[in-house]
Amino acid sequence: MSDKPAGSVPPATSSLGDSLVSDWEARDDLPPAEWGRPRGPRRVATVWGFAVFLMALAFGNAWLSDALTGDAFLAWATIFTAISLQALPFLVFGVALSAALTAFVPASFYQRVFPRNTAAAVPVAGLAGAVLPGCECASVPVAGGLIKRGVAPAAALTFLLAAPAINPVVLVATAVAFAGQPEMVAARFAASLGAAVVVGWVWARFGRTDWLRPPRVHHDPSAPKWRVFQESMVHDLMHAGGFLIVGGLAAATLNVIVPREWVSAVADLPVVSVLVLALLAILLSICSEADAFVAISLTEFSPTAKLAFLVVGPMVDLKLIALQAGTFGWGFVRRFVPLTLAATLAFSFLIGGLLL
Repeated sequence: MSDKPAGSVPPATSSLGDSLVSDWEARDDLPPAEWGRPRGPRRVATVWGFAVFLMALAFGNAWLSDALTGDAFLAWATIFTAISLQALPFLVFGVALSAALTAFVPASFYQRVFPRNTAAAVPVAGLAGAVLPGCECASVPVAGGLIKRGVAPAAALTFLLAAPAINPVVLVATAVAFAGQPEMVAARFAASLGAAVVVGWVWARFGRTDWLRPPRVHHDPSAPKWRVFQESMVHDLMHAGGFLIVGGLAAATLNVIVPREWVSAVADLPVVSVLVLALLAILLSICSEADAFVAISLTEFSPTAKLAFLVVGPMVDLKLIALQAGTFGWGFVRRFVPLTLAATLAFSFLIGGLLL
């Protein structure tokens, strides 16, 4: 008979099964427990949503098959295709050059070019914008890098505004779009450079350091230069190409759907037509390498109104406002955007009246 007290629990013994279980539970390379759970409602809803989308495409094709062969749609498609094919080579070329400058030209190079005096550095920075063949997507990070390396904020912001508007690719694209109208190229250069310089001088006089949030680094400094070039080109091309498509769609829609009498009524009002195209440039957010091809399609508007479209767009648009806010903060945007818009409108009216 056992001499153990009644009701006592026998000591725990270690068996092969117990050791296997404990070893299995202690492993940290196993998939999480939730992987074995059944599919939740979110995944089911996604599948049903995709099925509904496919059904909508099928029914839409059946209902709109006749309308898609109509004269209005064919005219719309022709205008959209012409705008896109004309602008695409300039867009790709500009994005490639912009990515090359971002990857292979150090920002300290621009710092050595600018004078130490801020008032003198502002116009130099405006002219230096001609060496950055790219859209506003590229000028914002470059301007942030200049500020981080000690360039005066007023000069860096002048560079930010001038680079997308007066670089060689943009001017050549404008000359191709407005063939036989060299005055439009000269007017765009003069109005854009004048507005950028005036904004820089005003910011140098009244701007404060705490209005700008220190910019964040967008690329790994230790990354290979070719990788920076590849990532910059892919990023800028995807963004700029998307906005080009949106701009082409909007321009084609304006030419086909909007009644001509409405456009003529607005286009015949000198001041209102300029303001309308300036607002359109802000909303469309077209890349500066492509906006000239959209502007030339707005045949009902005056040359001064088209000039406002070309001057305002590269300096004040929705995507540029978002980029500036992400780089410098919304406090900066609230002060900088109204100043830039006032300067671009003033120079559009002034240079348009003198040259166009």
